Amino acid sequence: MSATLIDGHKLAREIKDEVKFEIEKLLKAGKRSPALCVVQVGDDPASKTYIKSKIKACQYTGIESSSIHLPEKIQETELLNVIRDLNKDDSVDGILVQLPVPRHITERRVCNTVDPSKDVDGFNVINVGRFCSDQMTFIPATPAGIMEMLRRTGIETFGKNAVVCGRSKNVGMPIAMLLHADGIYETKAGKYKMCI
Repeated sequence: MSATLIDGHKLAREIKDEVKFEIEKLLKAGKRSPALCVVQVGDDPASKTYIKSKIKACQYTGIESSSIHLPEKIQETELLNVIRDLNKDDSVDGILVQLPVPRHITERRVCNTVDPSKDVDGFNVINVGRFCSDQMTFIPATPAGIMEMLRRTGIETFGKNAVVCGRSKNVGMPIAMLLHADGIYETKAGKYKMCI
């Protein structure tokens, strides 16, 4: 059996171009662009790089983006209030709290404060539960991206054995669940085009 090399950069360009086209259609129809707000707490260098990449992708596709940078020492209640304000802001469609957060802040409380309908990371316990029961919801970005790459390259995973290295709640566990899905429920994960 030979391996298939997937060109992730090429596929990413294709997807960004498709998103850009869809947003241009929205604008032509008199609607506004979707808007993402990224919240960062502290100065983690990897987080800064990741956020910069997300903002750049938003700019290319036409997604409105903004970021809120909060100090490392912020109190948890203050951070939760920032998130609650974004939940109520009708001009914000998606909220992404960049993880990790500082140790004195409870990550699960932060994730669960993000409105499930704006939780683009798919980390709110409601979205996690929907995902685990194979219902339509936000799927964490990296696993969704992996499944999309497999789909676009025609690699069928349904009924095959797969090895997932790592068991993180953000990547390993969700990709294992997507590969394990039987394809008969809402997402059709692992069998047909995945609905995200």
